[in-house]
Amino acid sequence: MTTHGLDEFAGWVERLMRERGYDIDSPRGGGKSRIADEAGVHRAAVTRLLQRQSMPDLETMRRIAPLLGVSVRDMLIRSGRVTPEELPLAEDLLPPNDWQPSMEDFARWLGVPDERLGVFTKVVNEFLETDGADADGDEQTDPGRAARE
Repeated sequence: MTTHGLDEFAGWVERLMRERGYDIDSPRGGGKSRIADEAGVHRAAVTRLLQRQSMPDLETMRRIAPLLGVSVRDMLIRSGRVTPEELPLAEDLLPPNDWQPSMEDFARWLGVPDERLGVFTKVVNEFLETDGADADGDEQTDPGRAARE
């Protein structure tokens, strides 16, 4: 982490603290102590950040983020610890709405070895057939049919 990165991150956190009503500017304002108490972190961690001495650890970020109205993900990215690509949003991981997974996709998700992929696909497709016959070729019966007749 560069000094510039720490300065930029601390400036962003300061702005958020002020926007949320924490008086961090006056020596007797109590804002640093208040945010430390509300977050359950040491006041020294807040002070070191605001004085640009050190970056808060993950646990401190995790506790302060909700008080500042931001996600832990945003704090980590702004701090320079991770990139957006390293910590994608859940919706970025989802396939397109029109995507239909193949039988091979399901097999891979289930951990079916490549050498068994053909057998898996054949067996599952037999279960999915809807021609009215079971796997032995016998006609399927409706269990409620006898009761209705």
